[in-house]
Amino acid sequence: MAYDKSIEAFEAANKVIPGGVDSPVRAFGSVGGTPPFMERGEGGYLFDIDGNRYVDFVQSWGPLIFGHADKDVEKAVIETAKKGLSFGAPTELETQLAGEIVSLFDGIDKVRFVSSGTEAVMSAIRLARGVTGRDNIIKFKGCYHGHSDSLLVQAGSGAVTFGAPSSPGVPADLTKHTLLATYNDIESVTACFRDSEDIACVIIEPIAGNMGLVPAEEEFLVALRTLCDMHGTLLIFDEVMSGFRASLKGAQGITAVKPDIVTFGKVIGGGMPVGAFASNTAIMSHLSPEGPVYQAGTLSGNPVAMAAGLASLKKLKSNPSAYIELAAKAKRLTEGFQAAANAEEIPFVTDVRGSMFGFFFSDKSVKDFDDAQQNNEQAFGIFHREMLSRGIYLACSAYETGFISVATTEAMIDAAITAAYESMRVVADTL
Repeated sequence: MAYDKSIEAFEAANKVIPGGVDSPVRAFGSVGGTPPFMERGEGGYLFDIDGNRYVDFVQSWGPLIFGHADKDVEKAVIETAKKGLSFGAPTELETQLAGEIVSLFDGIDKVRFVSSGTEAVMSAIRLARGVTGRDNIIKFKGCYHGHSDSLLVQAGSGAVTFGAPSSPGVPADLTKHTLLATYNDIESVTACFRDSEDIACVIIEPIAGNMGLVPAEEEFLVALRTLCDMHGTLLIFDEVMSGFRASLKGAQGITAVKPDIVTFGKVIGGGMPVGAFASNTAIMSHLSPEGPVYQAGTLSGNPVAMAAGLASLKKLKSNPSAYIELAAKAKRLTEGFQAAANAEEIPFVTDVRGSMFGFFFSDKSVKDFDDAQQNNEQAFGIFHREMLSRGIYLACSAYETGFISVATTEAMIDAAITAAYESMRVVADTL
C-alpha cells in the first residue's frame, strides 16, 4: 500500500498539532510507521486519503456498533443539525435518551449527560466524594478512566501504594488521594481499606479495555461489592467502553454485581462526542441544581449527539439478536487469529466479551496489568504493520481493545483471518 499522502499530511500536522495527533495513541508510536489519515468510512470499512481500504476493527474505539455512516444514525444527525447545532438549553432529546437508558438498568433512576468519558468519570468521582464526605478513591493498575488529574497515577513497588503522578503537570498533593490496587486481586483492595478509612469510592472497568481486553472475574466483583458495602464506600463501574458493547446492558448484562454509580460513553453518542454518569435518585439528588455537588457543561446534552445516541440505542433495543451475531463474529475472528499463531508456534492468547475482543502475544492468560505487560510488544508491532499492509485496521496499541460492528461481514472476517496467517508467518520469520 502507498501512504504518500498520509506521510505528507502527518508532516503537516506535526507543525501545528503536538505529535501530529489529538490523542497520543493515534501517532502509531508503539507500532511504528506513519498513521493513515482517514477520509471516510462506509459500513465495516475505512478509506484513507491515499485511497487504501481497510477492514475496520477499531470502529472509532467502540461507538460505531452499526459501522460507519449508518443510515438511521446519519438521518437522525442530519435532521437534528438542520434545526441548530447547539442551544445551551434543555431539549426533549435529552429526556428521551435518558429514559431509554433508565429503562434498561435496575438501580439507575437518573442520568446526567456530559461531553466525554473523561468528564463522566471525573464527575462521578466528585459526586461519590460529595455523597460520602470522603476524599480518597481506589483505582486499579491498568484501568484507564480518562486523563483527569486524580486518575493519572502509576503504581509503586508494592502491591498497594498511594498514587504518584504519572504525568508532569499533575500535583502530587492531588494524586495522594488515589490508592492503587491490582485488578482481579481482592487482597490488594482489602489492603487499601486497611491503609485508609477515608475511601469515598472504588472505580473499576468491569471489563477492562485499556490494558487489552481483560474482564474482571465474577468472584472478584462479588467480593469487591461486599467490601464496599462493609466500609460504606460507593462502587463505580466505568462502562464508557463496555456499556451497550459487551451486551445491551454492558457488563451489567454479564455480571450479577450492581454498582452504585455507572459511567457511560461511546455507543450512547453513536459516534458523536458524549458521556454520561447515572445512579439512583438518592445519590443523584446530591447533584446540582438539586444538591450541593456542582457539575456543568455548556455542550452537555448537545442535541446532535443526543439524536445520534437515541437512534443507535433504539436500534439496538429493537434488535437484541444482534449481540448474538456480534459475539459469534468476534469469536470466529479471534479463533482464526489463534489458529494462525498456533500454525507458527507463536505464544498467543485471546478473549471476547460480546462485540469486544482482545489478544496478547503471551503464553498465559491475562488477569491483570502485570500479566498484560508480559505481552511481546515487538511481535505485536510486526503483526500490526503486516495486517495494516494487508488492509486490516487493528487498534494501534497492544493495550487496546478491538470491536466488531454489525456491518462487519463474514467475508471481512475471512479476509482478516487470511491476513493473520500471512502476518504471523512474518512474525515468526522476524523474531
